[in-house]
Amino acid sequence: MRALAILACVLLACSSDHSTPADGGGGGPDGSGGPDDAAPGPDGSVGNDGGTSNDGSGGDGASPPSGALFQAAEPWTKDVSSLTKDTTSDAIIAELDALGGWGNGNKLQVDFSIPLFYGDASTPRETISGASDYCYGGPDCDSVPLQMPIPTNGNAEGSNDYTCDVANNDCHILVVATDENKLYELYNATAAGNGIQALGAFIWDLTKAYPDNERGDQCTSADAAGFPIAGLLPTADEVAAGHVNHALRFILPNARMKKGVYVHPASHAGGPSSTNANAPPYGVRFRLKSTFDESSYDAGEKVILEAMKTYGMLLSDGGNIALTFADDRTTTHKWAADGVTAQSFEAITVDDFEVVDLGSDITLTDDCVRN
Repeated sequence: MRALAILACVLLACSSDHSTPADGGGGGPDGSGGPDDAAPGPDGSVGNDGGTSNDGSGGDGASPPSGALFQAAEPWTKDVSSLTKDTTSDAIIAELDALGGWGNGNKLQVDFSIPLFYGDASTPRETISGASDYCYGGPDCDSVPLQMPIPTNGNAEGSNDYTCDVANNDCHILVVATDENKLYELYNATAAGNGIQALGAFIWDLTKAYPDNERGDQCTSADAAGFPIAGLLPTADEVAAGHVNHALRFILPNARMKKGVYVHPASHAGGPSSTNANAPPYGVRFRLKSTFDESSYDAGEKVILEAMKTYGMLLSDGGNIALTFADDRTTTHKWAADGVTAQSFEAITVDDFEVVDLGSDITLTDDCVRN
């Protein structure tokens, strides 16, 4: 039934697709539409990359120490630096090259548009309700109505506040509740009445060691692949501290990803369309080659490169801007001070990576079975 609901949603265009027909779309649980597909501004940036501080927490936005978001070993915190590259690596890299490489003109650019907030027991709680087509009719999402911390001066992705154009933006809201050891992630969320209405709400236990199929096979999340977005977002504070202890979120145009399958540690796939057997599948892990020369990069950029070599990048969604870093408006440090810009990694090609830790293809059915 859920597969039929998603198909109907796609046919009726109930989630936007900002991309060109050749590049596909992405950004949400079904891999459709949203600012992951947005074109960069005149300086190549998407979102905020070094603006002035604007603590969106209403006084409760202090971040925990670097690496403390999830407190257990997770699939996205796995050190893969010593693993041998997969036997299919050369074929997958060659196929992605043939399909056009990274999105946005084959440039490994950074999108800084997703904010990450922190709350505690003093943060106001608001009621989250479901949109009429909540969770596409499936069990993937957590039940609503629910109460979650909503920082007073925060905002949804794509908006200056919590009122968001959900027809044309992904409108993610990500909040870490430090007093609950929970991560709340909303997709397609906007202020409605006295609360917030969302197309999907997903709660992650920050103390749990998640298995390789995350919240359950065939289950999506605020990201199409089923990952916690916040778990894969580098922050300016992490980089300033000198280490990013997790894999990075990366995305590709739908036409450059393998259709109808995913591999662990993903638990779901969006709407990829390539029928080539060697196209990269959702959940594939790209690791920057250990021989990649970092000597010309700034210190902050080297922290990101080291994460790419140690933990890799996990294919998480569909869209055009390959890398997603957290908006720095609520962090102590700023991307500009860290020396990281939207164009920092543009010279890095697909050929500078190799595939590691590749699991077997799992056929996408959308029949979510929660762990």
